[in-house]
Amino acid sequence: MDAFYASIEQLDNVQLRGIPLAVGSSSVRGVVVAASYEARKYGVKSALSSKIALQRCPHLTFVAPRFERYREISQKIRKIFYQYTDLVEPLSLDEAYLDVTKNHVNNPSATLLAMKIRREIFEKTGLTASAGISVNKFIAKIASDINKPNGQKTVVEEEIQQFLDPLDIRKFYGIGKVTASKMYELGIFTGADLRSKSLEFLEMYFKNSAQHFYDISRGIHHSPVNHQRMPKSIGAENTFESDIFNIGLLEKELDLILPNVIRRLQKHEMKGKTITLKIKYADFSLQTRSLTISDFTDQLDEIRQTLHILLHKEPLRQAVRLLGVSLSNFDINLVMPSIVQLEIEFPELHM
Repeated sequence: MDAFYASIEQLDNVQLRGIPLAVGSSSVRGVVVAASYEARKYGVKSALSSKIALQRCPHLTFVAPRFERYREISQKIRKIFYQYTDLVEPLSLDEAYLDVTKNHVNNPSATLLAMKIRREIFEKTGLTASAGISVNKFIAKIASDINKPNGQKTVVEEEIQQFLDPLDIRKFYGIGKVTASKMYELGIFTGADLRSKSLEFLEMYFKNSAQHFYDISRGIHHSPVNHQRMPKSIGAENTFESDIFNIGLLEKELDLILPNVIRRLQKHEMKGKTITLKIKYADFSLQTRSLTISDFTDQLDEIRQTLHILLHKEPLRQAVRLLGVSLSNFDINLVMPSIVQLEIEFPELHM
C-alpha cells in the first residue's frame, strides 16, 4: 500500500489531503510512524524523531495513529487477495506476497492480475497500492518500490540482471543501514559491485550472510510464499516522556508494558520460551538482553520475573529512553492448527 497509515488519515479527513502529514506524536520525544508523500518531499519518513521532522518541515501536521482503523482496512484488502489466490504471505498490515502461479481466476498473466487487484483495492477502499511482479519474492519486493505511488513494475527472468546491476545496494531488500555502510567501505555501491565479489571475499567480511548476498546479487532467491507464516516475535514497547535511570521506576514501567504483551500472546494462543528485554538509552544506543526458559509460557508472573532478572543482569550504561518486551521461540505444535487465522501484530505506540 502507498503511505498506508497516512493515506487512511487523508481518506477519512478531507482537511488532511494535500498537506504534509505525519502519523505519530509531535512531542519532543515523539516518533513519526508514517508520513504522507507530501511530507516525504521534505525528508520526513517513518522512524524519524518528531523533533527532526518538524525541523525539516515546520508546517508538518501530526495525527495520532488509529491502529484499529488500519487493521480494519487491512482485512478488507486481504479478502481481495484471497479472491485470487490462497497463497498469501502477509508481511505487515500494508504489505503481502502473493503467489499467483496458479490462481482462482485462471489468468496466466501476473502483470494483469496485479493491475486488477490494485484497481479492486482502490474501488473498495479508496486507497492506492503499488506492486512488484517477478519470478521470486526478492525481485518482486524491490520492484514494488520502483513506480510508487500507484504503479507497478514487472521484471521478467531475462531482465533480472539488467534490473539489479545499476541499483544502489541500499535498495536491496534485507540490506540495512549498517550492512550498506560496511559495503560502501568495501567499494560495493551497486548490485553490479556486489556481483563482482567472489563468495570467498564475501565470507571474509559477512560470514554467514555471504551466500545470501552472493545469491541475491544474481537474482537467486528460493524462499516460497508461505501462507502459514507466523510472527517471529510478539511484543510491545514504550518511549518515556523523560529518560529514566532509576531501576525501581523501570520495573514499574515494565509492569505497564507487560499486560499488552500477554494480551497479544493469548489472542493468538501462542506461548514462547525466549524472553527479550530491549533497552534504548538516552544517546539512542540499543541493547537487548534475552533469556530462554525451560517451558513455553504466556503467564504474566513468570515473564515478569524473568524480565526483572534481565533488567538487573548488568548495570545501566546511562538513563533509559525506551523499554521493550517481546517473546519468541514459540511452541509450533500449539499454534499450527490455527496458524492461518493469525494476524501480524504491529507494535502499538505509547504516546
